[in-house]
Amino acid sequence: MNTYREPMTADPAEVLVAGAGPTGLAMAAFLAGQGVRPRIIDRNLDRAHESRALAIQPRTLEVLAPLGISDELVRLGNPNVQLRLHAGGKVLSVPMFDLGLADTAYRYLLFLSQAETERVLAQHLDTKGIPVERGVELIALQPGPHTVTATLRHQDGAIEQLSARYVIGCDGGHSTVRQLSGIAFEGSSYPQTFVLADLQAAGIESGAAHVFLSGNGMLFFFPLVTPASWRLLVMRPKHDPTPPGALVSLPEVQALCDAYTDGIVRLRDPVWMTNFRLHHRAAKHYRAGRVFLAGDAAHIHSPAGAQGMNTGIQDAANLAWKLAGTLHGTTPPSILDTYEIERAPIGRRVLRMSDRAFSIATSTNPMVRFARTRLAPAIIPLALKANRARAYLFRTVSQLGISYRNSPLSANARGIHGGLKAGERLPDASLGAGEEVTSLHELTAPPGWHLLLCGHDWHTDQISLLERRTGVVVVHHLYGPGFEEALHRLGVRPTQQEVFLIRPDGHIGFRGSELGGLKSYLDHWLPAHS
Repeated sequence: MNTYREPMTADPAEVLVAGAGPTGLAMAAFLAGQGVRPRIIDRNLDRAHESRALAIQPRTLEVLAPLGISDELVRLGNPNVQLRLHAGGKVLSVPMFDLGLADTAYRYLLFLSQAETERVLAQHLDTKGIPVERGVELIALQPGPHTVTATLRHQDGAIEQLSARYVIGCDGGHSTVRQLSGIAFEGSSYPQTFVLADLQAAGIESGAAHVFLSGNGMLFFFPLVTPASWRLLVMRPKHDPTPPGALVSLPEVQALCDAYTDGIVRLRDPVWMTNFRLHHRAAKHYRAGRVFLAGDAAHIHSPAGAQGMNTGIQDAANLAWKLAGTLHGTTPPSILDTYEIERAPIGRRVLRMSDRAFSIATSTNPMVRFARTRLAPAIIPLALKANRARAYLFRTVSQLGISYRNSPLSANARGIHGGLKAGERLPDASLGAGEEVTSLHELTAPPGWHLLLCGHDWHTDQISLLERRTGVVVVHHLYGPGFEEALHRLGVRPTQQEVFLIRPDGHIGFRGSELGGLKSYLDHWLPAHS
């Protein structure tokens, strides 16, 4: 039997994660969940205490749920947010995430400070005995045939050389890992300067997100729980010379706010205020040998659509199980090539989407300004009646529609028509009845691969043989009362015989109607257990 376990060197770390923001913390947590003990470092002495990113998408909550932390995030955050659009002297109530999300347990955009998200992730790592090593800076990388030698500088000036089998750069837009690996970061910066502030505000309805439209752009208020009640985001005037590094005062933020709200909103008690510039850049590659990039180190863009942190966490969910499989010897090293193949198109798509949304929100073109301030109040009520379009929009923003159909890891047997295809996300659905009620996502939450056998014609000896041959695949039989909703979501009739092999990240790897095609798939991607 062939295995692909990496050659050992003198006491190496399996994976070094550089950067302890949301992506790095999630990466370490996913690796730990797959049986890999990472080492995670960050040059900063403390985690973020500002809100920064503040929205968690449904798909992100799904991928974090198997770690056991999504319920805590929901408890801390605000899942019942409404949107109020202020334009032309009118206030429009815009439903959010009310359509297109029937196949997930998280049917909302969760508003929660990034500081709280990081705190919950760090606490989870603490329970696993994995400390975040702060005040530790990566200063050099030396790739080798079987490991990467990382040179680390500690807060006291001590220099350490660490041999790691893999290094993952989750160290943000100015990524040291990316620079040391020679990976280009292509794109540019937006010319506008913005102001962010966490503070208290009077004059707007609590518990709702507010957008004020004007000819100069948009002003946003997002509801928070901590460290303040509101996050304000506003663009400075086009010709405002204030540099990004300048200090911000409450009177000037109030003046900016007045220009958008006609003075109806009063600001007080700021916790944090800053000027900043936005960038839209993408790494040319997500991998250089044994070094990988994830999150802002791989792609950075405007916050439009609340995609940045969420995309980074899902980068981590995609890469962690592939690294774990390679390290454990259950998958071939070639599976690591699929990380860039699958995630780079997603990163580029998010860049395009956020760039378009940003351009609409900030453009000073007369036609765009007219559309934003005059047409929008009239068109939006009509658009809200287009349920199919709204459902598509919410599903896109929620990241539930992300698919890896074109990946080498996605295979459909011949003759498959209708229903879900390989590469798509496994939808959630209720299972069982009475006290045995569970869900499809809970069923497939434990680490590893999961095989769904749909239909009643599977013989016990076939299932037993399959379990013995695969070892790392858990077999589930979906047939009979209690499984109707799950079969419907999968696009399978109750009398139909179908096979769905679910990857550790919740996407479908293989779909077919018999075990022959499945065997070929397992022989290729799980050869050590075939």
